[in-house]
Formats: sequence, C-alpha cells, structure tokens
Amino acid sequence: MDARKLYEFWLNDPYFDEETKQELRAIEDDAAEIEERFYRNLEFGTGGLRGIIGAGTNRMNLYTVRRATQGLANYILKEQGEKKGAAIAFDSRNMSPEFAEEAALCLAANGIRAYIFPSLRPTPMLSFALRQLGCTAGIVVTASHNPPEYNGYKVYWEDGAQITFPRDQEIISEVNAVEDYGQVKTMSRQDAEKAGLYRVIGPEMDDAYIESLKKLVIHPEILREEAADLKIVYTPLHGTGNLPVRRVLSELGFSQVYVVEEQELPDGRFPTVSYPNPEDKNAFTLALELAREKDADLILATDPDADRLGVYAKDSRTGEYVGFTGNMSGMLILEYILSQKKAMGTLPENGAVVTTIVSGKMSREIAREYQTDLIETLTGFKYIGEQIKFFEQNHEHEYVFGYEESYGCLVGTHARDKDAVVAVMALCETAAWCRHQGMTLQDQMETLYRRYGYFKEGLSTITLKGQEGVRKIAAIMERIRKDVPEQIGGFPVTQFRDYREDVLLNTVTKEKGKTGLPKSNVLYFEMGQAAWCCVRPSGTEPKIKFYIGVKGESGEDAEMMLQKLTEAVQGFGS
Repeated sequence: MDARKLYEFWLNDPYFDEETKQELRAIEDDAAEIEERFYRNLEFGTGGLRGIIGAGTNRMNLYTVRRATQGLANYILKEQGEKKGAAIAFDSRNMSPEFAEEAALCLAANGIRAYIFPSLRPTPMLSFALRQLGCTAGIVVTASHNPPEYNGYKVYWEDGAQITFPRDQEIISEVNAVEDYGQVKTMSRQDAEKAGLYRVIGPEMDDAYIESLKKLVIHPEILREEAADLKIVYTPLHGTGNLPVRRVLSELGFSQVYVVEEQELPDGRFPTVSYPNPEDKNAFTLALELAREKDADLILATDPDADRLGVYAKDSRTGEYVGFTGNMSGMLILEYILSQKKAMGTLPENGAVVTTIVSGKMSREIAREYQTDLIETLTGFKYIGEQIKFFEQNHEHEYVFGYEESYGCLVGTHARDKDAVVAVMALCETAAWCRHQGMTLQDQMETLYRRYGYFKEGLSTITLKGQEGVRKIAAIMERIRKDVPEQIGGFPVTQFRDYREDVLLNTVTKEKGKTGLPKSNVLYFEMGQAAWCCVRPSGTEPKIKFYIGVKGESGEDAEMMLQKLTEAVQGFGS
C-alpha cells in the first residue's frame, strides 16, 4: 500500500483515535509530509524503535508501540517465557509514560506478566530490575539524548543486556510479521491487574539498586575523609538521574552537591537546552554558571535516561573548568580501578576490560600496564553487556570495567548497560582519591597523558534526513567500501576492515583475513602514527559518523594531528 492510501486508511479506519485523525487532517494538502510519515513502517532495528513522535506508520505513537510490543510478545510466547514476564521502565520524554503503559497492556493481553515502574527511572535500573525479578525480557521507553521531538523503545533480554544477534533478528522478524494493526492485542489496566498480569515495581527495587552500587566502592575510608570537602555541581538535564544520583552521593558522604535548579525537574520539552546531551558543551551552560558561583571542583551532567555522563573539572592552575570527553573520564575511572585493585591484591588474574572499536586507544596501554586483557566489540554498549554474559558462561574472563567513547561506562555487573549513576559514583570516588593525593582530576589526566601517550579522539558527522538522506548515506558507505583510500589526511592506511563483508585487509602485504566480529555496516582504517578512523551510519539518528583518533608526542601535537585527520574525513561526504 502506498503512502497516500495508508494515510487515508488511518484517517478513515475506526481503530485509530480522533486525536490522531485530527493531526492527520492538518497535513492533508502536504504530499511530502504524508509521504515522509507513511512511506514505511518505523524501523524496528537491532535495538528497537526510535523516531519522531507523531501520527503515521513512520512515527512513534501508541499504534507503532503496540505493534512492536505485539511482535515482541509473539516472540516471548514462542520462547515460552510468558510466566517469567517482562519489566518496563520509561524516562521523562513526552509520551514516555503513555508508551510504557501501552506496552504493558499489550503484553498483559498476550498473557505475559508486565512489571512496570510507577514513575520515570534511569535505563540501567531497568537492566538491574529485569535480572532481580527474573524476567524474560525488558523494555525501556526512551530516546536517550535525542532532540525533544523524538522518543524510542529499547528491548532487553533475560541477561539484562539489549538484544544482540541472532535474537535481535528473530524479534525483528516477529515485529515485521505484524502487518495488520487489528492483530494487536490490548486490554484495560483494571482487567490486567485483576488477572495478575500488571504489577507495579515497588520502592524496594530502588533500595536494592543503590545498595548494589555502594558495594562497588574501593576506598570507603578515603570517602570518609574527603567526600564532604568536594564541591559538586550536578544537572540531570530534565531527565531521570536527579533522585538516584543525589541519593547515592548523599549516602556516600558527598554533602556539597548543588543541583542546577532550572534543569532539576523532569520535562520532555527540555526547555533549557537545544539538545539534552552531555556530549554537547552547550548543555553545561547553566551548570558552569552555578559552578563558578559555588567554586565547585566538579560539574556532572547525565542525559535524559541517565546512562551517559558528561564531566567538567576545575583546573587548579588556571581556575577554569575543563571538559572531559567520554574517553577521558573512562580512562580516569579505568586507571583508578586497575591501580587500586592491583595494589590491594583484588585485581583478578583473568580480568578483562571491554570497549568498542570506536573508543579511545589509551585503554590498550593501561590494560597492558596492569596485565589485564582488553576486548574490543562492535559499537554499542549492548555488545559490552553481551561479553559479561559470555564471561559468566565460559569463565575465561572476569569483567572489570567497560566503557565506550559516547560517554557511557559500567562499573560492576549489577546492570548490563551503561550506567551514569554508577559512573557518577566512580568518578567522584576517583576525584576524592586524587584529592587525598593532593591532586585534581585534571592533574591526574595530565599524569595519564605523560605516562601512556597523548591520545586524542574526535567525531565528525554528516546529517542527511528523510528518504533521500537514507539513500545518500548508503551511497557514501558503498563509495568508500569500493574505493579504499591509500591514505587519509597524509596518514598511510595500513589496515582496512569491512565488518559487513567480514574482511580484514593488510594494505601493505595485501593479505586478507576475517574481522572476528559480527557483521555490521562499519568500515575501519588503521593508519601510521597510531591514527585510526571508523565510519558507520548512526543507528539512532539520520547521520553518518566518522570516528577518529591519534596519538601525539604532546597535547599540541595530538591536536594538530587530529585537526588534520578531521579535515580529511569531512571530505568523504562530498
């Protein structure tokens, strides 16, 4: 059925509510908008749904959420997991509570018990609760750090991690098989509760989560001495982090925590930021003002679903606040964990650090220093969570730490997704330890650069929206794939990896091998002088991403190398 016919079907079929129809009537003369909303079903990808909120098959709405949930329910029933049920959480975005409720009632109508949080919670708490409750699956309604007009829906499995191959493909097939919205089941909340198929998760889950985090503290004695003297400014960016972040810091003795008042309360419009992403320096404008007023040592920001952490720290030499990338904050926590556990004799002999192929490479040097294995996965924290499952199954490694460049990390195995609440705790403990040594976090970062090398990373993106954008992104990927460059920005390419085709090419010897990772539409270049570049379409936004990294002899040298490489990769889109 073409877009216009689907539009008319939604407009006339009694299944769709009057509010939806009013929204559609408003665009009846806009052929391009109708085409964009109805040219396809909103894609249920390897992580779930993500899209603009609105009426239409290519939008996030009650009907597309129900359809996705019916497909998931069909899969759970095939796997005979209905008795174990599914857990559901949601963030502060517009329509998140409504989408979560629809998902719960669809599951219940299919005979699958739904456990749902009564109000917004961080994404990592869903991963934690799912495993605590012994559920088969989990759903988080969130679009993470996307702009306000977006919402999304992520699916987790019984290990607490997001779905990976082959389960993701099997669930996608079930969702795609739901072609008739009339096939979708639902029921009233009253009936679901009466049948014991709708259960609200109680406050004891919050208590258990916080207690599991506090057990991960390495030096409680240092916190007792230093925590009360650290001044911390925190912003939840209108999201889910406010209560759990403040609670865990308070219970660990960090008493000087100042919350950005304008950004404290949940608000799906995100009125004080254009982009609620702690990777964006503009998100820190209000927090920086408050930090200067309070003379804070640290500034912390979590994204709407509290799985990403952004950091600024005061440079004691200049008095200015310095921003830390996700790679930098990850390395501070990694060095702290490995060095302190090594000193205490608690670092496991088969310990492993897990990261992604697009993350910074200083971790290789740190892991080597502490004789800890480093395992690289495809982009996405779900692959890091998957490694924890593998470790538990084969006992070859013991998980120590995982991180990715996009401001996410996980200390401990209480969750199987990145967790900004535990990241806040770990970073603040690291800062307290630094203070105990007479240093700041900025001092420690400089120490790491001098010890391991001046690693710098960057990200360049090209945004291409709509149907035409999808085609252009595909064309760019194919052009690079078919015409592998010999050099990028003057850095000679020494190795090329095509993860979709599972090909590893040594460009010097021309020898070919396999990548050793699952198939994915990702291209990777290793270059001379420890430079690298990775190209992939975004899985959540209409963008193609170019990740790059270098290692310089000094900070200035690394910056110049990075700028040179950035200018070169920007030419790939022309």
